[in-house]
Amino acid sequence: MFFTYTEASRQALVGLRDLSMLKWYVVPLLLVVAYIFTKEIKESRATGNWDPILAVLVLLGCDFFNETWNGWVFHLSGRSAVWTTPGPTALRVFVGWNVEIIFAFALFGLVYYHSLLPDRERKLLGLPNRWFFAIFFAVLAVFIEVVLHIGDLLVWEYPWWNLSFAGIWLIFLLGYFYWFAFINIMLEMKAMKNKLIFIGVIYAVPIVMNVLALGILGWRY
Repeated sequence: MFFTYTEASRQALVGLRDLSMLKWYVVPLLLVVAYIFTKEIKESRATGNWDPILAVLVLLGCDFFNETWNGWVFHLSGRSAVWTTPGPTALRVFVGWNVEIIFAFALFGLVYYHSLLPDRERKLLGLPNRWFFAIFFAVLAVFIEVVLHIGDLLVWEYPWWNLSFAGIWLIFLLGYFYWFAFINIMLEMKAMKNKLIFIGVIYAVPIVMNVLALGILGWRY
């Protein structure tokens, strides 16, 4: 395949999965995230409620899937991923995914879970509160993504993923909303076994895709 990468794509390939790119600020950032999750795990062990941790795993798994199919678009198009993150980073994992994003979304899952009201039947603006917050946080995530795009930290390439009406709806639905919908679906499950199977499937899909693309075919994204 003949590759005619965009400038953002070429920049995003620089230092891809190169540990020499690591910056010192990753260490305190990692400790902050580790401290938060240590507290969460301690609380879950005391209460027997592991839903906060499972919510994080669902969100990160969905993000992992998004970044995987985005990488497939990058390779198969021979031009660009749907989004790239070409700017400075402590570690670029994929062309559109870096360690800062991973840490942020790890915490985002906790923020979402702890925003839900204890009474799951309680409504906000006529909607069950879980779905109200799913819409709210998806809209918030889209807003942040737009700001990052305007600041050239997140580069969009294709006309169907942009600031148009249709583009914003696609970013909302495929970019973020289904993450929170999946968390809500997981929370409705009663048995821990079913929750773990659900999460396992979420991760199995991108893992297989990456083993095939990166491990077997030797793609670079």
